[in-house]
Order: sequence, then structure tokens, then C-alpha cells
Amino acid sequence: MRYGQPVGKIALSLGRVCPNRQRGGCTYCAPASFTPYYLDERGSVADQLAQGRRFLEVRKFRRYFAYFQQETSTDGPLEEIFAAFQQAMAGPDCVGLIVSTRPDCLGEGVVDGLASLISKEQGKEVLVEVGLQSSHDKTLRRINRNHTYHDFVEAACRLKAAKIGLGVHLIIGLPGEDLDNMLTTVQRVTALGVDAIKFHHLQVIRGTILHREYETEPFITYPPHEYLTILARLLAYVPASVVIHRLWSYSDPSLLVQPNWGGMGAHQLHALLSQIMTREGLGQGKLLGSAFC
Repeated sequence: MRYGQPVGKIALSLGRVCPNRQRGGCTYCAPASFTPYYLDERGSVADQLAQGRRFLEVRKFRRYFAYFQQETSTDGPLEEIFAAFQQAMAGPDCVGLIVSTRPDCLGEGVVDGLASLISKEQGKEVLVEVGLQSSHDKTLRRINRNHTYHDFVEAACRLKAAKIGLGVHLIIGLPGEDLDNMLTTVQRVTALGVDAIKFHHLQVIRGTILHREYETEPFITYPPHEYLTILARLLAYVPASVVIHRLWSYSDPSLLVQPNWGGMGAHQLHALLSQIMTREGLGQGKLLGSAFC
């Protein structure tokens, strides 16, 4: 065990709105669907940390990552942003910082600031979780991401050059994509040396642009067995050295339109994924070097 004990995450917010909302916003995005119930985004970082620690203590976690998950955490005045990051990392029980952001919000100033933070907080990790979703520009345009795959490549190279941990967020099952498209995305990001991947299955959330599109012209959303079969194949092309931070999504049932997984919990989903991988003879990294099929 890396830290000698289980480590949790405390979700934090800088109270800012993602800059892409001014350009219409990502078609699938609804902040209510990914905001933890304990998080008061209006509170100070200190108050958010205190509330998050109470949440973790009930679940028997003492140590934690400070996780700036909400919106785009590197957009805004850099002095304020890094003061918040440093404050969040200062506690002795904090093992590191995770910053969620967009590829087009990782300029040299941000990367330099993160590198400086690492040197100040010796022994603590920093991971930047970059929302890519897909490596295909056609898909990125369709979901109104307002960045390109090339933007991600540039950001990834800057982070790797500065020896900052690189994570990537991918959505599986985006409209218009097939298994080959998804495999290509996985191959591309692993070739760039990502340290971690977070997989989410596509969810249609009530009130989003994607919801309106789905009502007008329904597209495929995957039931559990089909999604996990795809996921098993994708994982087989991910090097064993890459940490998998998430395998699927969760949303409030009152907000979720599709897919309906019938209340299947993590234990059931893990068991089903394990069955599929065993039956198919698959495992993480098992098909590296093989042709897609």
C-alpha cells in the first residue's frame, strides 16, 4: 500500500465558472450531476477542507488528496489560484493535490506555477487531470468542447516536461464514436505517457443540450454488460503502469435520463467486469502491441 493506509479525496472549488460556458458549454455538462453533496462552493477553501475532512472521517479516511474538481481549476488570476492550492496542500494529512482542468487552460504560467508548488511541498504529489473526452476533433466539435486534440497534446507535453503528473478524463460512448474510435483515443493518450486515466460512460443528464439532442434524435447509450465489455477491451490497451482512477460514472437518479443501470452498485459492476475480463482472457495491458480488432 503506497501510503500505508487508505487515502481519500476532498473535492474543492474555487467558486469560478468554466470558461467554456461563455461559448455555449459542453453539451453533456450539468454541474449538479458531479458536485458532492457536502461541498459548499461559496465557502472558503479552509471551510471546504474542514467539511470534506468530516465527510472522510466518517468513512475512516484520515489522509487525503486535495481535489480541485469543480469547473476549470486553472482559469483565473494565477496568484489567487496558487494561493488556494498551497493552502489546500499545507495540512500534514494531505498527501497531494489533484487539479481538474481543460487543455486550453494549461499555459506556461500554470505549468510553471505547478512545478514551483511541487518544489515547495516536498514529498507531496501533484496530478493534473485534463478533460479530453475524445482524441477525435469531429467528436470534440460535436460536444462543443471548444478545444482540439492538438491542444491536449501541447498541454500534455508541457506537463511531462515539467515532471508533473498527467491524468486524462475520457468519456466512453460519445455520439458517433465506435470501438475503433475509442481504442484510438486510448492508444494516443497512453503513447503520450499519461500517468492516470479516468473512464466515464456517457450519461444523458436532464436539462443539458445533450438531453435535448437525445429527445430529438436518440443515440446509443450502453447498458452495463455492453459498456463493461467495451471497457475490458480498452483496458487491455492501457499499460499496467497507468493508474485507473475511475471505471464508470455515477449521477443522481433524479437527474439521469439514460442509461438506466437499474441501481447496480460498484460491487456488482466490478464483479461483472471481472467476469468479462476472465472470460475474454483480458487484463490491463494484455493486448499492448496487438492490432485493434
